[in-house]
Amino acid sequence: MAIDTIAVIGSGTMGHGIAQVAAQAGYTTFIYDIDEGRVRKAIDTIRDNLSKGVEKGKVEAGVRDATLAKLKGTANLKEAVASADLVIEAVPEQLDLKRKVFNDLDTVCKPGCIYASNTSSLSVSALADGVKRPAQFIGMHFFNPVHIMALLEIVVAKQTSDATLAAAKEAGKRMGKECIVVKDSPGFASSRLGIVLGLEAMRMFEQGVASAEDIDKAMELGYRHPMGPLKLTDLVGLDVRLGIAEYLHRELASEAFNPPKILRDMVAQGKLGKKSGQGFYKW
Repeated sequence: MAIDTIAVIGSGTMGHGIAQVAAQAGYTTFIYDIDEGRVRKAIDTIRDNLSKGVEKGKVEAGVRDATLAKLKGTANLKEAVASADLVIEAVPEQLDLKRKVFNDLDTVCKPGCIYASNTSSLSVSALADGVKRPAQFIGMHFFNPVHIMALLEIVVAKQTSDATLAAAKEAGKRMGKECIVVKDSPGFASSRLGIVLGLEAMRMFEQGVASAEDIDKAMELGYRHPMGPLKLTDLVGLDVRLGIAEYLHRELASEAFNPPKILRDMVAQGKLGKKSGQGFYKW
């Protein structure tokens, strides 16, 4: 399955990041959202990311210009996916919403197009069950910020064909990612481990064991984590972390994933992390 054109559905934090690395890898890349203003904002963010890379000497000016030339934004779904060989869904972590997106894609995508979900925890097999091409369905879980983080977690649904897996791995490699392949299971590998660590860090903070800064430093300096679990939670979004924790608590029936009171309270107060300006840190 040769991939030349990629469409990214959703222009938020993950969507614009995926679109950037796809275009930077030389793919003709469409980024879609329901609102043209969101699309313009996403492309502006990508342009800013690339320009900062140029200023720091990490990206050549020619690469920036070539990347932007490969990038096309639209609020028309049919236009976004008409020529796509791979569609990567990056909408909020809600099963019904993702199912609706793929149902809509079934009506406009060409027969050979591969579907990928950027879900960080939901069942890829359950999503694949709802489409007309389950063998061409796979999980491609990128990490934030996408243009910096090296990992791509490829999640194989029970329906995924070997050819689809091979195509996803090749696309990930071309985007400069180190790929790991995991079987579809609640939380996969990364979220299942990361959520446990993050929730325990929240409990420690809640119990007054240490400050948020010192809890994070324990993992950054003691275990060489590039970012502590509480700062990472702020970056991902406390509401997102809460949703994943509730899902894993329900699916795995383990108290390790039971969200602590402080997380529920902060989300209820609108303290969602970086995107709201306040979480475990002030932004």
